[in-house]
Amino acid sequence: MKSLIARALERRPSIAQLWSWLKSVPGGGRIFFKLIGQIAPYTGTIDGEVKSLGTGHAEVVLFDQRGSRNHLNSLHAIALMNLGEVATGLTMLYVVDGAGRGIITTLKMDYLKKARGPITATCDAAIPTQPGRHDVTLEAFLRDESGDVVAKATANWRVTIGK
Repeated sequence: MKSLIARALERRPSIAQLWSWLKSVPGGGRIFFKLIGQIAPYTGTIDGEVKSLGTGHAEVVLFDQRGSRNHLNSLHAIALMNLGEVATGLTMLYVVDGAGRGIITTLKMDYLKKARGPITATCDAAIPTQPGRHDVTLEAFLRDESGDVVAKATANWRVTIGK
């Protein structure tokens, strides 16, 4: 049986395939996040882990690191925006990758309170699978350890299936 790395190097796997290989591996969510950071380097500027991923769902954690903080000793607004973007992007790409493509056209953030500690972003949405071009709005809710929503990301994605 070929190793995971050998299989991955044969051709770029889809997001869904890569997650299916790594989700049950110890540390697989962190490895997966690091690999996403290789595909999309700016995403790799935050320290994260994918906790769950599936059709129309993503849950991603941002770990509180000094490099992600601001002068108020809370997580920087752009680190939170990066987390919101990756949560919406993985939700969309899990379905679309391999069948089409998507690009973000608008990203808006609502910051509700200072964010400290690990922050978990969840995104749940219906993603189109029929051929053609679709404009899809996804929301990710960013929660602190106590479950309080500290921010909300609203992302508009242009999705093209089958072209």
